[in-house]
Amino acid sequence: MNDKHDKGAMQVDVTLVRELAALLDDTNLTEIEVEDGDRKIRVARKIGGGAPIFAAPAAVAAPVAAPAAAPAAAPAAAAEPALPAGNVVKSPIVGTAYLSAEPGAAPFARVGAQVKAGETVLIVEAMKVMNAITAPVAGTVKAVLVDNGQPVEYDQPLIVIE
Repeated sequence: MNDKHDKGAMQVDVTLVRELAALLDDTNLTEIEVEDGDRKIRVARKIGGGAPIFAAPAAVAAPVAAPAAAPAAAPAAAAEPALPAGNVVKSPIVGTAYLSAEPGAAPFARVGAQVKAGETVLIVEAMKVMNAITAPVAGTVKAVLVDNGQPVEYDQPLIVIE
């Protein structure tokens, strides 16, 4: 008997699934998918946090449709207060925002502070790489929209400069 050729049995590499789940936690990603030939493993975190969801090829049909519910969250996002007028600095990557160079250090930019074009206003860490986010224009910081150590998504507003 060779279970490898039994089409009814599915072989799941539990170690790989656990490593992918840990990677979700380490990188603040919401979903990871790995494909190896005809095998595909998808690990996704429920919107709003929570434990990772594991899906394999035979069970992908229903769970994959579930994230499509995300557009329902869009109207809730529209209910958020409008951003102050000015240049909105958005995150170019998914990662963790840091407002200062190191714990206990003064923040790069505070509300009311004057910044120069090209000056670092915060850092976004992604995959252990610190990415300086710079002011696109000179002006006054009108709003800091993230907290120190907060996970951020791609294109998320971070700071408003006027």
